Amino acid sequence: MSIYSLKRVQNIPITLDKAWDFFSNAANLSLITPESLRLDIISRHHGDQVYAGQLIEYKLSPLPFFRAYWMTEITHVVPGRYFVDEQRRGPYRLWHHQHHFRNIEGGIEMTDIVHYQLPLGWLGTLAHGLFVGQQLDKIFAYRREKIEAIFGRSHTPLPA
Repeated sequence: MSIYSLKRVQNIPITLDKAWDFFSNAANLSLITPESLRLDIISRHHGDQVYAGQLIEYKLSPLPFFRAYWMTEITHVVPGRYFVDEQRRGPYRLWHHQHHFRNIEGGIEMTDIVHYQLPLGWLGTLAHGLFVGQQLDKIFAYRREKIEAIFGRSHTPLPA
């Protein structure tokens, strides 16, 4: 069974404090998630910012006519630098998502690193090739566009 990874880097023309306040608040996830996924955060009392041990529950539709339950745990937090969420229950066999932030000239650089594995052995591998990998690419492309719409486009070039 394959473990896949993706990495996305985006420069955003805002302060580190503003970026941290926005991205570390689970309630804002729905603002940067495609409407077609029908993401609903169903957990309550999860606070305004992430903290180690925080559990966040969602329902979403990764496929038409299919609703999935997903629970993630925030496992690591260094305020203003990074946090990590890991799936505890949900559609993946493994989901480990790192969110990194650092100051750059003209704003911040945000890096997402995701390692994931699908269930069902060779069927999961087939599903990844047919649509899951493409779906994740589209989700992160959508996030890039929404973040630019909310905060503006950075004119600082991405690292090579």
